[in-house]
Amino acid sequence: MNYTRPKADAVIIGLGWAGSFMAEELTRAGLNVVAIERGPWEQTQTNFSPAIAADELRYGVRREILKPPRVETLTFRNDSSQKALPARDWNAFQMGYSVGGAGKHWAANAWRFNPSDFEMATRLRDRYHNMKLADGLIVQDWGVSYAELEPFYDRVEKIAGISGKAGVINGVTQSGGNPFEGSRSSEYPTPPLIRSHWNDKFHQITEKMGFHPFPIPAGTIGAPYTNPLGVNLAPCTYCGYCGFYGCGNWSKSSPNVCVIPALMDRTNFTLLTECTALYIDKAEDGKTVTGVTFRDSDGNTGFQPADIVCLSAYQLDNVRLLLLSKIGKAYDPVTGEGTLGRAYNYQTMSMGYLYYENEHMNPFISTGALSTQIDDFNGDNFDHSGLGFLGGAGIQALSDQGTPLSMTDRLPPGSKMWGSAWKKTFQKSYQNYAKIQGQGTSYSHRDSYLSLDPNYKDENGQPLLRLTFDYNQNDRLMARFIRDRIEDICKVSGATSWETEAFPDKHNSPFRAYDSSHTIGGAVMGLDPATSVLNRYQQHWDAHNLFVLGASSYPNNGGYNPTITLSALTLWTAHAIVNDYLKNPGSLVR
Repeated sequence: MNYTRPKADAVIIGLGWAGSFMAEELTRAGLNVVAIERGPWEQTQTNFSPAIAADELRYGVRREILKPPRVETLTFRNDSSQKALPARDWNAFQMGYSVGGAGKHWAANAWRFNPSDFEMATRLRDRYHNMKLADGLIVQDWGVSYAELEPFYDRVEKIAGISGKAGVINGVTQSGGNPFEGSRSSEYPTPPLIRSHWNDKFHQITEKMGFHPFPIPAGTIGAPYTNPLGVNLAPCTYCGYCGFYGCGNWSKSSPNVCVIPALMDRTNFTLLTECTALYIDKAEDGKTVTGVTFRDSDGNTGFQPADIVCLSAYQLDNVRLLLLSKIGKAYDPVTGEGTLGRAYNYQTMSMGYLYYENEHMNPFISTGALSTQIDDFNGDNFDHSGLGFLGGAGIQALSDQGTPLSMTDRLPPGSKMWGSAWKKTFQKSYQNYAKIQGQGTSYSHRDSYLSLDPNYKDENGQPLLRLTFDYNQNDRLMARFIRDRIEDICKVSGATSWETEAFPDKHNSPFRAYDSSHTIGGAVMGLDPATSVLNRYQQHWDAHNLFVLGASSYPNNGGYNPTITLSALTLWTAHAIVNDYLKNPGSLVR
């Protein structure tokens, strides 16, 4: 059966962080908003009570909270000469599959990007104009600056109750914070988390080395707090069940906790769950969109007409839906023409694994974002002259997980992996193991892109998304540089043994053991329609009433987690819609 729903002022596809923030802004402005969510309804008190949430087998191993590959997957290859094959299991990517999206099970690292991340092409021209970069590297500005986003970063942090310690407020450096961060207008709304033993050691080690350690900002709440939407949040209990888990303590920022309770009280907001968006409908003239066609849980096809369409699904899903809707020109890596699917980028990880004697790290006292970090080698915080690469990484001491099943393979080199010897070694290493992570920037390359797969389709008969990606030379050089800095820290750490690695030294595969879930780009924003899908307000160049929100907008990845930046960009776009677009519909770039 086919049916058409009553017309809305705006329809939103996906109700994660971006979708819920946009819905909150538009409904508060008086618009009638309908949100379409692929997964089921879930709420904190019923689905993730403390009696349910702390189940490592259910969530940490079987990944019950994620979208199953049997529902939808993607195909992957390292280069265009290969045939892409479908993924049958997820390791790196962590797509949500219910109301709240990936914002429900994130680890809650709550970073702002560096000012340099938004304007690296300008930095390259002005600061490194003689630098020779790897052939094919894509470096372009976002079209929006950190200073323009700062008020929206501030509002996101206050709604989410982010814990942390400011490093720079109104241009003045603050003791105890990150001296390299962009200037902030206010302190974090809740205090930083209490450091773990490993955090303390890392702080002491790096400070003696002349670096600048600080507690990272976290969506795990530092004190009792009521956010601007009237939602009460509770302080973190350090239970250690964060990444891959919902939080039943109201202690971890999520759309389900921070925004959706306020939304559900508004009569001008409607939520359609278990409805899969099939494509965005174009007007006959092809210059605007008219709404969204979707498949409901009964197998019926519905149409939701609307004056404004906001696409706010997971990054990969955003690009796929635009390709299925034939909105924009698909990227051709041979000719270099087209922008949709172009500028896909990822994350560059370098790691250090340390083993101590009799330290009692107590890893079960942890959160997904309990870390101390140095930013001395992140972004453009150091001079890259003569290095041959752009970007860098934050280097952090992670106390993010003590769940026993996940740590069974973290044993010193040469350890036996079975029997009584393994049990004895694991018992010891559980308390004495520590981890250093270098989470790095990523720049796009002309050979890495997203497209529709010609061979594989989903249950609705639509092509799967095909991911063509491998690390480029800039990724490899930068990751090795960060690995060497981690090695420097290991040497003075007092650990009895350690090992380090730079993930880009091997071919990428999103289906191997965890690398990063931060998959970025493919429908990027910018100032030039020849190199971007969206303008600086995340408004589609080819359809002025279509706005595309999320990490798909990023031309490059920073050395941070992307969630808070995509949320701030959503509020930036919502502000432009409410204050400018509604008064005079059309392109916001005139």
